[in-house]
Amino acid sequence: MSLQIGSAARSILHKMAVSAVSTAQYHEKVIDHYENPRNVGSLDKNDPNVGTGIVGAPACGDVMKLQIKVDDNGKIVEAKFKTFGCGSAIASSSLATEWINGKTIEYAAKIKNDEIAKELCLPPVKLHCSMLAQDAIQAALKDYQKKKSSKTA
Repeated sequence: MSLQIGSAARSILHKMAVSAVSTAQYHEKVIDHYENPRNVGSLDKNDPNVGTGIVGAPACGDVMKLQIKVDDNGKIVEAKFKTFGCGSAIASSSLATEWINGKTIEYAAKIKNDEIAKELCLPPVKLHCSMLAQDAIQAALKDYQKKKSSKTA
């Protein structure tokens, strides 16, 4: 007796198998941030206390938007992100916002991609995701500084 399945069922089974293999390659910390991302959302980009960084990696198609809201003392009171990309990109963004929330802009400026990669146990093929997160933080800080300097000018 042989089992006959239609092309739709075969396609679904293939996607499930690919998904299971892909998930097995991610570290549990990446899966946690992917399934339970922290600080997803947007802030008002027109707010003079909000810095927005949008970065992307054309090679893989990942795009990150990371925003920070800074108080008058230079403390990041809120950080949000939206990321289009793989699980490692989403996890890197989520972790980055966790690390900078409540910290000073000076502290945020010192966060390096290798620290993010180490915390998430990213394999070498996914290091570009942690680099994007670092670039997004830097871009958001630069945008905030630009707004701050034009506000005082």
